[in-house]
Amino acid sequence: MSNNNVMRIQDLKQACKSCSLRDLCLPLGISPNDLELLENIISRKRPVHRGDVLYQAGHPLSCLFAVRAGCIKTFIITDDGEEQITGFHLPGELLGLDAIIHDVHPCTAVALETTSVCEIPFDQLEELASHTPSLQHQLFRIMSRELQSDEQLMLLLGKRASDARVAAFLLNLSDRFGQRGFSRREFNLSMSRIDISNYLGLAVETVSRMFSRFQTDGLVEIDRRLVTILDVDALQEIAGIRTPNDQQSMRQSDTHS
Repeated sequence: MSNNNVMRIQDLKQACKSCSLRDLCLPLGISPNDLELLENIISRKRPVHRGDVLYQAGHPLSCLFAVRAGCIKTFIITDDGEEQITGFHLPGELLGLDAIIHDVHPCTAVALETTSVCEIPFDQLEELASHTPSLQHQLFRIMSRELQSDEQLMLLLGKRASDARVAAFLLNLSDRFGQRGFSRREFNLSMSRIDISNYLGLAVETVSRMFSRFQTDGLVEIDRRLVTILDVDALQEIAGIRTPNDQQSMRQSDTHS
């Protein structure tokens, strides 16, 4: 293998180290040649700015997108013309998976802040994966993981009191940041209180009140958009989930970070 190939592979590993595409770029058993083919189909786009549309509902599927930095929200327009947010997508997460079944995007994706994304042409990825079993397996695993995360959050939010919804939301963000190598305990909220309330099905005043209560009770610290979780166990109690292993994992993660 030439020195040029070595440099390209090292650059790719560095570029995707905090992205879910690291699982695609570095699957077990993939050869340097296959790795280079994968790199060739990924387009690292210039940053999209706050309010920019990545894709719109009804547009045909052409690419999947991976968030490298920043945050993207997805939403649909309801029958009465209102926006309903369906998700917030963090660094290392893929967008567009829900368009695969019908080849059409069912929702619109908009940047909440200056965001860097990778664009992966779906037909080329599908073709490459068909000839690379390890890549195909990793792609399916990523799809399953993203869908499972959405399902778990919906279970947490379904028919729960307002404090439980807000607590579950914060814990879900904490877990997702932690899985991608970031701090579970301290992170920024890229989304506004209005967006959070829309997503959780609560009034914006209720969300603000819950944040204030959690802060007064010493569960979290909030400085504008910076959230610091002080008592994960109490938040889990409010959310109705008791997982001591998660608390231990958070402590270990922050100890080694």
